[in-house]
Amino acid sequence: GRYLGLELLDIDERQAEFLMLEYADSDKLYVPVASLHLVSRYTGSDPESAPLHRLGSRQWDKVRRKAARQVRDIAAELLDLYARRLARRGHAFPLDEKLYAEFASGFPFEETPDQQNAIDAVLGDLTSETPMDRVVCGDVGFGKTEVALRAAFVAVQAGRQVALLVPTTLLAQQHFSTFSDRLADWPVRVELLSRFRTGKQLGEVRERLAAGQVDIVIGTHRLIQKDIRFKKLGLVIIDEEQRFGVQQKERLKQLRAEVDLLTLTATPIPRTLNMAMAGIRDLSIIATPPARRMAVKTLVSEWDKALLREGLQRELQRGGQVFFLHNEVRSIERIAREVGEIVPNARLAVAHGQMRERELENVMLDFYRQRYNVLVCTTIIESGIDVPTANTIVINRADRFGLAQLHQLRGRVGRSHHRAYAYLVVPERRSMTPDARKRLEAIASLEELGAGFTLATHDLEIRGAGELLGAEQSGQINQVGFSLFSDMLARAVSALQNGKEPDLEQPIDRGIEVELHVPALIPETYLADVHARLTLYKRIASASDAAALRELQVEMIDRFGLLPPAVKNLFAVAGLRQAAGRIGVSKLDFGPQGGRVEFREKAAADPAALIALIRERPTDFRMDGPQKLRILLSEADAERRFREAHALMERLDA
Repeated sequence: GRYLGLELLDIDERQAEFLMLEYADSDKLYVPVASLHLVSRYTGSDPESAPLHRLGSRQWDKVRRKAARQVRDIAAELLDLYARRLARRGHAFPLDEKLYAEFASGFPFEETPDQQNAIDAVLGDLTSETPMDRVVCGDVGFGKTEVALRAAFVAVQAGRQVALLVPTTLLAQQHFSTFSDRLADWPVRVELLSRFRTGKQLGEVRERLAAGQVDIVIGTHRLIQKDIRFKKLGLVIIDEEQRFGVQQKERLKQLRAEVDLLTLTATPIPRTLNMAMAGIRDLSIIATPPARRMAVKTLVSEWDKALLREGLQRELQRGGQVFFLHNEVRSIERIAREVGEIVPNARLAVAHGQMRERELENVMLDFYRQRYNVLVCTTIIESGIDVPTANTIVINRADRFGLAQLHQLRGRVGRSHHRAYAYLVVPERRSMTPDARKRLEAIASLEELGAGFTLATHDLEIRGAGELLGAEQSGQINQVGFSLFSDMLARAVSALQNGKEPDLEQPIDRGIEVELHVPALIPETYLADVHARLTLYKRIASASDAAALRELQVEMIDRFGLLPPAVKNLFAVAGLRQAAGRIGVSKLDFGPQGGRVEFREKAAADPAALIALIRERPTDFRMDGPQKLRILLSEADAERRFREAHALMERLDA
């Protein structure tokens, strides 16, 4: 359904607030704010084309069943992996504090708090007996490489070999130079397995690996092919796992059950999924940028030669380099000529994926070594070659890229303490799709570093989900929406962990209806912002215990002032709902003229307490069938009704 806003309706002479949802054929459904935990946001396909269902049709059931089956399989596979990991004793690497401290002091920057936490977590994993399977997630250039370096150092000091797996040859080359530089003063042998090497060199590296003469080897998926043997492989580090293909991932899965594994990724993994995965793969997030990094100044504009000339000249005059991104191979030469006319003094090179591999790699390396200062290229640069002196990027036809991609491309510049610029060149406004306009507004407004995490926007959520679970799940996620999918996955995992068969076919628990015939809402006069009200309703409805409700009350008083009676009632009803849930009550209705309590079939209420209560107060309570307790008490005062209801719940709680 589509959310149309919050609406106040009069019911039994009092106001209540409802969420208005519209379904196919303009049918409306009003959901009371107390039941907001039954509503989850749909992040699947784009909102304009989301499939609206007819109320009362079986369509949604079908979709949910299909997703449920898939969720079960994923959960079983995850747990199988997890069980295999726990079953085998990992290798606890000894840590030589003195050597490690000396190596750590060679890091030329100050560690950011998040980075330090990630490093500590990784060291903790390595020195414990449980095998490590940790994902370190951080925006482009936030120091994930240093985390990998420290881990590799510890493994090598313990006499084990380390394999670092990267998606592209260029990235392998880059990591190779970083690792070689950082380890230059240590007796550690770093080798590169990539197409840059001749067949003879590769053969030698393979032999040395098998003989245990190489400590750290860096390479592309060539590293996990069957003919590569290690003498004592102890740690595998994977950079940007989502860029490997399915077969390679399968091979990685086998590795994962055998060695310590550290995965680095710049694609934010959504929190909700991380919850569902809790205990299966550990996650560290690096969200704080390095101290002297400045945000990338982002400008969106149509093709304007004067503006481009000014931007490119500014960069070249300060001795920097420019990425000029044009993602269409057949017209890239033409664009390169135009750029050459705009800045005639530039040393220009062209790079795209249809060039011969050797040629492409040479161009990229020459750019890296500053032989060229403008590189006209396709998105081939997305996969992480780090050029610290490149601080301006021009993205032509930026309206054709997804948010995640724009964010990652923009992350190619601004790697040092110079101010970096990103120019997003777009066609005139009316020829862009509404979606593209939204994306560009979002990327321009999120200039901060670490935006990748706040960006947790939809295409990232879906990509992050596909990354943790395997890509083929993205389709199913689209069908039921992201948050429901994660919710189902969390339920399946916990059921399987407790040795139960997950029952996902059953409708999600309706929750407990509590009705005390008092206004229970957040009045507009207290808090006018609809979005803030919605969020608070949802948080109150989803609060897990009395302590969580208390914290919310304190927060609301702190933010918006003392609670008016209607809000106090809302909290009181939420507290009652929690108490009722503990003893298996499905409905509690108590008005000025009395009411009823309905129990579920397997209620946890104490039968002896129930009988004693009816004996003591036969005029106030009596049973009405096996699962219903009638309340015959007339009580016009709302506060007394609340007290009476609470006392009743406590009494029945065995």
